[in-house]
Amino acid sequence: MFPQGDAEHHFFDSSHSKPVPGAKFEIHFGDGSWARGKVVKDDLIIGGITVEGQAIEIADAVHPSFVSGAGDGLLGLAFGNINSVTPVPVKTPVDNMIEQKDISADQELFTCKLGSWRDREDEPDKGESFFTFGFIDQETVKATGEEISYTKIFPDNGFWQFESTSATVNGKTVNRPGNMAIADTGTTLALIDDKTAEAIYKAIPGSRFDETNQAWVYPADTQEAQLPVVTLAVGSKQFVVQKEDLGFDGFKDNDGRPWVYGAIQSRGDSDTDILGDTFLKGIYAVGDFSHPTYKSHV
Repeated sequence: MFPQGDAEHHFFDSSHSKPVPGAKFEIHFGDGSWARGKVVKDDLIIGGITVEGQAIEIADAVHPSFVSGAGDGLLGLAFGNINSVTPVPVKTPVDNMIEQKDISADQELFTCKLGSWRDREDEPDKGESFFTFGFIDQETVKATGEEISYTKIFPDNGFWQFESTSATVNGKTVNRPGNMAIADTGTTLALIDDKTAEAIYKAIPGSRFDETNQAWVYPADTQEAQLPVVTLAVGSKQFVVQKEDLGFDGFKDNDGRPWVYGAIQSRGDSDTDILGDTFLKGIYAVGDFSHPTYKSHV
């Protein structure tokens, strides 16, 4: 939560909350952003459920991306073992909802559907995004035309981490033995290994690695038919990255030529993919806390 700032954000007034003496937090995210500050406790209401005495991290300083973004704060849905509050870690809202018995054993889950403005005319949800807590939206499942599938996750690092040992580009398999990935709504792009990223952009005519931006780019006049069909594995199943989501933003080079900054980029020195919104906009994701060795998705 942001304690102060400009008129573009709504701000949480913590003056009526209970301070947690000596508690502070500092968190760093995979995309390089960060936040740090103090901790208070207050009652938190989510979808009609009141979480009593929830610890809330109040940021005194944040990375510029949080200031320029539309969000007013973050609701962490990773596992509680990576909580960054010191000297005593605190429980997450989901941990507390489960402990308070507000959520029964068969409802210890959340779902995420990320929509797009491009889908306003074509999809029943009109491109709206939503989360659900405690239930799966069956109409959304039905709209995918597929059954829910399950994949083993490895939550020791606190994230929804799973094996992603292959990808395909126009039907050609890229093998990635031992590769792991995490799903993260807080990351805009999909960040993957260099070999797979190179295979994707080699399939786009005129694409190149732009040294100035340190990113893969392709010509702005690229037609949809010229973009490759890209899939990334979640466990044993391949999921398509929608062609409409392969481009992140436009820019012009020093000669005034228009380019598109790709939405799939290198993960750099990291050994784990971060599959952010670029990937998640193509699926309906379900995270099931009642079976912490699994992630479910469709």
